[in-house]
Amino acid sequence: MRAVIWLVLLFAAAVATATLLGRNDALVSIYYGGWRLDVSLNLFLLGLAVSVFGAYRLMRTADSLWNLPTRAREWRALKRERAAEAALREALAELFAARFARAQRASQHALELQADVPALKDDAQFGILARTIAASAMHQLQNREGRNQRVEEALALGTPRASSAHEGVMLLNAEWAVDDRQAERGLALLGELPPGVGRRTQALRLKLRAAQLLRQPLEGLQTARLLAKHQGSKEAAQSLLRSLAMEALEQTYDLEQLGRVWQALDRTDRADAWVVAKAARQACALGDAALGRHWLQTLWPDLGKYPVEARAQLALALVECAPGLGSDWLPRVESALAMHGHEPALVAAAAMAFADRQLWGKARRLLEQTATADTLPAPVRRQALRCLAALAREESQDEAAAAFDQRAAAID
Repeated sequence: MRAVIWLVLLFAAAVATATLLGRNDALVSIYYGGWRLDVSLNLFLLGLAVSVFGAYRLMRTADSLWNLPTRAREWRALKRERAAEAALREALAELFAARFARAQRASQHALELQADVPALKDDAQFGILARTIAASAMHQLQNREGRNQRVEEALALGTPRASSAHEGVMLLNAEWAVDDRQAERGLALLGELPPGVGRRTQALRLKLRAAQLLRQPLEGLQTARLLAKHQGSKEAAQSLLRSLAMEALEQTYDLEQLGRVWQALDRTDRADAWVVAKAARQACALGDAALGRHWLQTLWPDLGKYPVEARAQLALALVECAPGLGSDWLPRVESALAMHGHEPALVAAAAMAFADRQLWGKARRLLEQTATADTLPAPVRRQALRCLAALAREESQDEAAAAFDQRAAAID
């Protein structure tokens, strides 16, 4: 198609030329002194065009010769600029390739070239990136003094035009502090971030890591809830929130502190089976099994809505909270046993409940099932065997009681 268009244009130019210049019956007379020169119009126009083109080329050649030193300087500066950018790219590539010493040398070379290039001298972003790469390499090489020096130099170059690079250095500095297990310093650096930067996913993750290092699970829970809004995996976020809530409960040392932590938890945390089971166990360990049973009671009516693992956690928590269990729990336990009697954890919970109420007729078979269930924790099976031994002694079966005690002692 393009060839056809050029052919049409060529024919049009030929027609226009033949129409305008075909007759060639005009003359141009040139007078100079006593001389006169007559030439045809076509020849005059052709000579004029050649003269103009020659004058233009002559002027361009003279201009090129005149500006040759300037162009040489610009070429040398461009070459140094490209060399500096190549050194910066090389430093980044070596850093990603885990060649930290080479990355450090390449970034230093980029900084040296930057000082010789007028176009890069005032480029704050280039300087920040080069120093950040050098600091990252030094961090991996455990050169903390050199790393901190490069970070200070990079932060000193912060300008509005290089705000993203400046924020990146601040985030990396906080991350390195957390990596060095300097959690308080990391939190202080994170506190210096602008509000928008402090709400980014990376900043929230660093706050969470610092809170975990400082053993502040409640602070970590608040950060984890914000982080859960940014993450795509709800399962991972739920698992993190659950582990932090359980850690907060585990760190309590008296019932008053346990109550404060429980009230500080979010409503969704207090409805989590694993968290409730942990709180009940902790209450029982601190001497208030009734409080543990009260927390278990909030979820027990909806036991069927939870998965098997969650029901097992609640049932095993009830095993620990069984001492002093009231008669109001017996219908709940029997109902759960009727619906999920094939689950060893619920069998163990019912066995301990019946045994605590001295309903040995109902408890005996359940205790025997619990003692032989390999999927149950060792303390639960050991407790079931000791209950069977106590029952055997009441029935004056000393040999059977001794056998039960031996089996309990043999459980690791």
